[in-house]
Amino acid sequence: MPVFLNTAADNFESVFAKFLTAKRDTDSDVLDVVNTIIADVRANGDAAVIELTSKFDRLDLTPDTLAFSAADIDAAVAKVPDAERAALKLAADRIRAYHEMQLPKDARWTDETGADLGWRWSAVSSAGLYVPGGLASYPSSVLMNAIPAAVAGVKNLVICAPTPNGNVNPLVLLAARLSGVETVYRIGGAQAIAAMAYGTETIAPVDKITGPGNAFVAVAKRQVFGQVGIDMIAGPSEILVIADKDNNPDWLALDLLSQAEHDESAQSILITDDEDFGKTVVQAVEKRLKTLERREIAGKSWADYGAVIVVKNLDEAAELSNRIAPEHLEICVADAEGMAEKCIHAGAIFIGAYTPEAIGDYVGGPNHVLPTGRTARFSSGLNVLDFMKKTTISRMTTGSLRAIGPAAATLAKSESLEAHGLSVLARLEALNNE
Repeated sequence: MPVFLNTAADNFESVFAKFLTAKRDTDSDVLDVVNTIIADVRANGDAAVIELTSKFDRLDLTPDTLAFSAADIDAAVAKVPDAERAALKLAADRIRAYHEMQLPKDARWTDETGADLGWRWSAVSSAGLYVPGGLASYPSSVLMNAIPAAVAGVKNLVICAPTPNGNVNPLVLLAARLSGVETVYRIGGAQAIAAMAYGTETIAPVDKITGPGNAFVAVAKRQVFGQVGIDMIAGPSEILVIADKDNNPDWLALDLLSQAEHDESAQSILITDDEDFGKTVVQAVEKRLKTLERREIAGKSWADYGAVIVVKNLDEAAELSNRIAPEHLEICVADAEGMAEKCIHAGAIFIGAYTPEAIGDYVGGPNHVLPTGRTARFSSGLNVLDFMKKTTISRMTTGSLRAIGPAAATLAKSESLEAHGLSVLARLEALNNE
């Protein structure tokens, strides 16, 4: 059973604070293993990647077979049924259209001193996209990582998608094709992250690594950050549903389970202003759990980390939502738009009873790679800007240097950085002697 909290209870604040800070990931347990793997890949390159892939994925590779060949991809893509092919293309088209709207514009202007200022956006040169394999093999993750990178203009894109026991998901390779990615390595885990970060004889190093993965992947991304850029350190999935009693409890139960079925450490929370309705939703969850294919995973997630929070009013619900800062936030109340305006900390918001979070996972358009573990308080989901960087531009005229140069020299002197000041003063002196 999930935990029940009520804001009217005298001890709510202390219980809620403990609830907020409860740890759901196990990153610390794998740090030593990850560091050993990274060191091995840095020292031994292809040989280490091949040996580790054999050990963990039970797949024997050679340098020539680390990546799928074009023929391999053609053969796999040909197996995709027409309905799934059409659905994946629809998703790709919608995701591409949404992310094209995010492209930033360069700017250049002349200020009152005559200085020419501005900025220019450019894409990173290369990116490595991690796609989970095995039971968690998701073609949607390919689209959500590769399409924003392609829209941004990244020229060199590669994917690492492990294939345990050699099992290939044809949809993953089709998604790569639809995203414009030709190079897909059949490797995973911390060794794939290390290979993309530092390079091997076969795998070229990249500038940025994105994509979700298990604890080993998450820790590896943290360890290589600085050598390469990363998107985020993603934790277990989570959803918060804010709902009043005028909703279908079975729909909400399915929404809560849509995240619970991801992972035993996932978290599903319902906030409602009607206690009886909350209990009805819990009953609906328990009923659905009996027939769900992934009921063991979803059931453990719901039992260990699920919660129902009863509030006095919906303003209180918005306040709690901002403190939780959920990865996914569904708002199913009469004034859903008004509630959404008040909820400023969330990875993604789904407004209204006909906008289930699952739409966002596949075909909505916005990205489904989102901040977890309350990091939505200060970070955003994956987007085009994650694959771009802004370079500032300055061009002084003689007039603008005369206008602002003395202040720069003064500040340099105050910081005891003599050469800084002299580099400006030397130019000013030359201008004064003309």
